[in-house]
Amino acid sequence: MKNGFELRESDGKGEGVFPTRSFKAGEIIMVGIIEKVLEENNSHASQVGENEHVLHAGLISKVNHSCDPNCGIRVNDTGAHDFVAIRDIIGNEEITFDYAMRNYGIDYFPKQCICGSERCRGRVTGWKDLPDERKNEYEGFVAPYLLELDAKCSIT
Repeated sequence: MKNGFELRESDGKGEGVFPTRSFKAGEIIMVGIIEKVLEENNSHASQVGENEHVLHAGLISKVNHSCDPNCGIRVNDTGAHDFVAIRDIIGNEEITFDYAMRNYGIDYFPKQCICGSERCRGRVTGWKDLPDERKNEYEGFVAPYLLELDAKCSIT
């Protein structure tokens, strides 16, 4: 609770991370710390390179997906993901991010997205499957290697 967030039940999604105070747009909400390098991708993994996945320490792996997130990610000096507020977060609004902000491809979630936002895409997708308009909206709040992978894939 001293960090400004806590783990609670999230309507229809199991657990989620909720603020215990307000956050301003641009403010770092959670500082990423890499706990473990993984052999393969999984539903709690964060992609940190083309074929590299890690598990973050703390509650970062408990932050739920939204197709209309209030947080994005920035890679910090250690290579981990910090969660940064895209807009002001006040009250009991669950802290969320779009899983496409850190993963180029996603193939381990149910076909139907349950985020409940008005902007729901219908399924959880990776960066490669986002429309260009959404990619532009997320500028400054995504992992840089996703942009590098886009450039690499457009060449081949």
